[in-house]
Formats: sequence, structure tokens, C-alpha cells
Amino acid sequence: ATAVVWLEGKRHGGKALSALCIGRRKVHYLFPDGKEMAEEYDEKTGELLVRKWRVKSALGALGQWQIEVGEPALPGAGSLGPEFIKESNANPIFMRKDTKMSFQWRIRNLPYPKDVYGVCVDQKERCIVVRTTNKKYFKKFSIPDLDRYQLPLDEALLSFAHANCTLIVSYQKPKETAHSSDGDCKTQ
Repeated sequence: ATAVVWLEGKRHGGKALSALCIGRRKVHYLFPDGKEMAEEYDEKTGELLVRKWRVKSALGALGQWQIEVGEPALPGAGSLGPEFIKESNANPIFMRKDTKMSFQWRIRNLPYPKDVYGVCVDQKERCIVVRTTNKKYFKKFSIPDLDRYQLPLDEALLSFAHANCTLIVSYQKPKETAHSSDGDCKTQ
């Protein structure tokens, strides 16, 4: 997906900067429409570790980074302010961590047995839905990579597993995105 987004941006005057920093290759893309995309790759394996986007506001101010892949930076590192009030570390933590063959999301701090979870595709809203039968957790999320290619979601490519209080949701990458990064619920 990065290649397609970058090539489209490049045709319209986009720019890219790259740097090596302590085992990570950092690439920063600037697009003519004001969008920015930053990616970090493991230098040895080439694995995508972080992808984040930022858009300028209507008045030209830089917005907050929106994490698409990887873990967000820990809040409050080295600064004072509202981080003195923080959410419980027992709350579910949602993050995306792709593999070569699939888009993958990990939801930590979900202690329920595997048969409590339902994972399905919502075709109308173009998203994946995770819910529990005990109504303790509900989450909808899209796959921006598929949206960029305008590809449909396929329930057959969706799977999930549960281990060590972490729900792992996987969506096998279609051929079109393999080089990048209301349905019936599946229960396993």
C-alpha cells in the first residue's frame, strides 16, 4: 500500500526523506495535499514497525499523529500535564502489528476464554467487528490498506486466536496488497 500511496503522491509533487537511526530505517513522506506519512522499518528484517499519518487543519496547523500500524508512544514520557491522570493498565490495549502474510491486530488485557469472542466482517461499514458474548468488549476497525486499493472485505480471509490474555485478529493479505503492509460472525 505504501508504494501505491507514494507513487500517486510522487506524480503530484510528493517528497520523501529517509534516515537510519539505531537499527531502524525511518521514512517520512510529504504529500502536496498537506498529508504526512511516517514509517519505521526494522533495519535487519525489513519489517514495518510503525506507520502513522498526520494532516494539516483547515488553518494550516499540524494535527496529531494517527497511528495506523504499531504501538503508540507511551504518554507522558518526560513531560508534565494531564498524564498524571491515566487510564488503568488493565484496560484493553488495541494495536496493529502486521506480518508478511496478514494484517494483524492484537488486543491485550482480554482475559475471557476464546469461545466468548465473535469476530466478523461488517460489509456495510467496511470494517471488522470484535465482540464478546458477555458484552464486556466491543470494537470496530477498518483496514486502511484495503480502502486505499478499494478492495472488498472477505470473511474467508479473517481468523482469530486467543492466548495469554491477548486476542489476535488476522486478515490474510490479498494479492494486491501482499507487497505492502453485515457478515456472519466467526466463533472458534
